[in-house]
Parts: sequence; structure tokens; C-alpha cells
Amino acid sequence: MRMISSAVVVLAVLVATEASAQSINLTGAYRCVEACRAGPVGSPTFITQNGPDLNLLNEAGQPARAWPDWFAPATRIWIDAWNEGAVYSPDGMTVQFDNGTIWARDLGPPQPPPVLRRRK
Repeated sequence: MRMISSAVVVLAVLVATEASAQSINLTGAYRCVEACRAGPVGSPTFITQNGPDLNLLNEAGQPARAWPDWFAPATRIWIDAWNEGAVYSPDGMTVQFDNGTIWARDLGPPQPPPVLRRRK
């Protein structure tokens, strides 16, 4: 009976971890803002997310697949092709890789200031 109870607890922990993994959608355009691999600072990068799986394209044009890190699935991803992990901010605005590279979400150009019209 004790063995069955332990198995149920372990299974519950694994299911809960999988459900909470990747709580935020990282899909979008980013800009490399620090320690860029091959491009200058500000080079475009991209992440496309489909469920827990991610496709990354770095500033050098190298594609890679990523998935939630086994030890911290809600805050980290692992990129096997690059042999490194990355942590992302809770709001998904920045991704910091283990080698020091930082990507910031590209929100596009700033909005123009409002036009003030004077009454005559």
C-alpha cells in the first residue's frame, strides 16, 4: 500500500509540473541587446512557440529548437543545438542565455507624439 501511495504522489508531482510549464507565450520578435553572437547589437531574433516547444532564430541566422528546462520548466528553456539554457522574465520581455546573450522583445518603433492643435 505504501508503494502505491508513493507512486501516486510522484505521478501527481510530474503532472503538476507539466501543467505549470511554460506559463507564458514567448512568440514574437526580439532584439539582441547584449553579447550578440555574430550580429551587431540590435540585430533581430525570433521565437515561435507551439505548446511547450519553441523554435528560435538567433541574430546569426542559426535556427534551433528549445523546450522547457527539466529542472525549472516555468522559468527556463533548454536549447540543445546551442548546448545552453536560458531564463526568461515573468512578463516574457527578456530572455537571458547562459553565455550572457540577452534578447529584449521588439515592440516596434515608438509611437509618434500626439499632434497638438491650437484653437483660433
